Amino acid sequence: MSAINQKIVPHLWFDREAKEATDFYCSVFPDSRITSITTIHDTPSGDTDVITFTLSGQLFMAISAGPLFKFNESISFMVYCDTQMEIDYYWERLSAVPEAEQCGWLKDKYGLSWQIVPTALDIMMQDKDPARVARVTQAFLQMKKLDLGAIQKAYNGT
Repeated sequence: MSAINQKIVPHLWFDREAKEATDFYCSVFPDSRITSITTIHDTPSGDTDVITFTLSGQLFMAISAGPLFKFNESISFMVYCDTQMEIDYYWERLSAVPEAEQCGWLKDKYGLSWQIVPTALDIMMQDKDPARVARVTQAFLQMKKLDLGAIQKAYNGT
């Protein structure tokens, strides 16, 4: 029987820094920890670390398996935030590539893309009033780090 109790588990491929990255991510997110590290010897990439870890209770795996694959913006992880303080917290800790910042998206020092998103934005974007949705969209398209107060003002039309 598998120790994995989650049907879908994101798996992240790093060149050599999987352990460093998982330590970093676990320091940023509450309720996070490395649960196992296995080193596989004599692979085509040399010795390879496979790491199982949780971020905010979500199971992940990571591997250090050489420079064959790189992260790109086609995959990102969304971090929902209830307050501007929470948005600021994650933004300050994760953003490492200022030129990649746009509309709440950022890239960390390992090249992984994240979206730091106010939870309220989903509710606003599903509003039945197309004018409200358009105002919110126009507001956040101008931002790098999302400003919950400014988005709320656009939603309210003020």
